[in-house]
Amino acid sequence: MKVDGRVVVVTGAAGGIGAALARRFAAQKAAALVLADLDGAAAAALAASLPGEAIGVEADVTSEEQVAELVAETLARYEHIDLFCANAGIITGAGLEASDEIWARTWAVNVLSHVYSARAVLPSMLERGSGYLLHTCSAAGLLTAVGDAPYAVTKHAAVSFAEWLSITYGGRGIKVSALCPQGVATPMLQEGLQEGHIGAKVTAAGGAVLSPESVADAVVTGLAAEKFLILPHPEVAKYYLNRASDTDRWLAGMRKLRDTLS
Repeated sequence: MKVDGRVVVVTGAAGGIGAALARRFAAQKAAALVLADLDGAAAAALAASLPGEAIGVEADVTSEEQVAELVAETLARYEHIDLFCANAGIITGAGLEASDEIWARTWAVNVLSHVYSARAVLPSMLERGSGYLLHTCSAAGLLTAVGDAPYAVTKHAAVSFAEWLSITYGGRGIKVSALCPQGVATPMLQEGLQEGHIGAKVTAAGGAVLSPESVADAVVTGLAAEKFLILPHPEVAKYYLNRASDTDRWLAGMRKLRDTLS
């Protein structure tokens, strides 16, 4: 898929990777961008700063009703959606001490929001026989998130759901990509480092910390190639292979890394 001339929806669009995607898609001459975020004012401000057709709206992706409304209003305005980017995500920095409320919130943002968007947008895409879903999942969904149990578990679930969508609907014209970056210079990572989260330290120490703009460039390349796994950090593929081929050794290495940075 090439983004030029396409109608694109991005959630979690007001900052970080979402904002970089919006700017990159605008530069690629998307026909229309719908930028959704819990901070509707920030999404609207970003939309106003972009060339071409772009609108910013407030939406809580943990509310199926609001996600369905976002899709319905976009379809009413533009008649179809070519690319839906389910990009919102949160970290916790917590382990066994994470409360049920933290687990529920992380599950809602990192997993259920993808379910809600797929439920809402797939019927119209299937009717047209074409459409693309981009799910931001994180390298944690292929590897792990040291020091953040809810994030590790939910990002694995996000990758699994994206795989299921590709298997189930790939033969009916639906393309799916899972974006799995490692360290990205976003407010989410910076906040984790400032709060001393071991997971943020491991992420920062594990390789290059890319700019959101570099991740957006990788997304455009990955979409053009229609790759399921979009890996802005190519080394993640090697780590993923090591994990699968010698899991015990990989686990020992991760324990050593955690102990070194604790």
